[in-house]
Amino acid sequence: MSEIVIQPSQATEAEAGFSRQPRAQALTGKPLTIGAALLWGGVAVVAFHLAYSTPYLAVLTTLYVFALLQLMRARSARQSFYISLGAGMLIAGPQLSCFWVLFGPSAIVLWLVLAFWTALFVTLGRSCLSHFGPLRGGLLLPFLWTGLEYFRGELYYLRFSWLNIGYAFSAGAYMPLMKFMGMYGIGFLVVAVAAGFWLIKSKGLIYFTAALVLLIISMWWLVRLPSPIGRSVNVAGVQLEFPAEYEVISALDKLIESKPETELIVLCEYAFLGPVPDKIKEWCKEHRRYLVAGGKDPLPSGDFYDTAFVIGTNGDIVFEQGKSVPVQFLKDGLPAKEQRLWESPWGKIGICICYDLSYTRVTDRLVRLGAQAMIVPTMDVVEWGRHEHELHARVARVRAAEYGIPIFRVASSGISQLVDRSGVERASAGFPGQKETLSGTMFVSRPGALPMDRWLGPAAVVVSGLMILFLVARRVLPL
Repeated sequence: MSEIVIQPSQATEAEAGFSRQPRAQALTGKPLTIGAALLWGGVAVVAFHLAYSTPYLAVLTTLYVFALLQLMRARSARQSFYISLGAGMLIAGPQLSCFWVLFGPSAIVLWLVLAFWTALFVTLGRSCLSHFGPLRGGLLLPFLWTGLEYFRGELYYLRFSWLNIGYAFSAGAYMPLMKFMGMYGIGFLVVAVAAGFWLIKSKGLIYFTAALVLLIISMWWLVRLPSPIGRSVNVAGVQLEFPAEYEVISALDKLIESKPETELIVLCEYAFLGPVPDKIKEWCKEHRRYLVAGGKDPLPSGDFYDTAFVIGTNGDIVFEQGKSVPVQFLKDGLPAKEQRLWESPWGKIGICICYDLSYTRVTDRLVRLGAQAMIVPTMDVVEWGRHEHELHARVARVRAAEYGIPIFRVASSGISQLVDRSGVERASAGFPGQKETLSGTMFVSRPGALPMDRWLGPAAVVVSGLMILFLVARRVLPL
């Protein structure tokens, strides 16, 4: 990366138009000393961890982004990149300590991959401000952020959506905004607000005001949601991690004894390490209950599909759905060939398995098919730790709010959830919670709808890609 010397005195010239050489003088304010840059990197780390500590501090994500924008003022592109990369590592490592349990020392590489996207945003943002000036470059920042986040979370092989800004806003107070904008859209808004504050001396006030207007309009839109109508189903689940067959039957017996009104029971992903045993099917027939449970659908080749099986009240398998996104680097089966909806007695129910819920491109397909509710068998192993379970639990609340449909998620060792269509948890079972149960009423009403970021995200990817090509071309080609 080339060194860029910041000369604030030339800012007016940079705003006048594009020049043949990058002009870091378009960056706002004086260049940062190395000490100040390190301080802003520390602010970014602390702000992110505080924002993720509780949803009620989620607004601190604005401070996190503001600190990243300050790193664009470092004395050189190298300083911007490496300090933001270090900040990203100090965020990813503590938040995703479960990677060390899963992958050992290789976790460092995965943390570095996540940190790279933060550093890439800072580097690209710096270049855009240098080339296009504060106002036009500032207008690009939310698109760059959203494009990189959407690509990181949804599109490439190592896609992983956790630690997205949107997941910080997983409390009820933010859910109306989530319904309209979606989690990527909230990231767009946060960056827009942070950029507005940062650029307020250079016409950023207009940009900041536009972001606030968008916020007000989105809140107004969501107040107009109609009340739920449709059928209700009494659901219950029990947390069992790699149980024996007799343990499952014993847990099911205790469940219906304590909750005789239960109509639909859900067990976790990999409740069975093969197809559903005949004794479990017989139990469903005898007790006239529907059961959704995870297992393996084996193939002659020795491979398998990680599958959620639905056993009907006659003891037959009436529906099954494979996992669309097996966990990378783990023996988690083959990707499902298709996604379908279960035409249940209560309405159209989409079933996705564990990791699938983290990917909007998986759950969006179920919503486009007309899903009125979702059931999510999940495997979160006890040894992965409480924090991993808490991070994963954010996803169900966000998805339910985004689509406006209820989600019933049952995990092997917590945190299981019954989330209503507004994203509010109505029942839960905790960590480690072996044999712990949860139950409640799930209202299967109107089909879900997609939030606005489902078109904003792909569009931002295109904008970001074009900007990268443009910046590379200006560096490589003689213009």
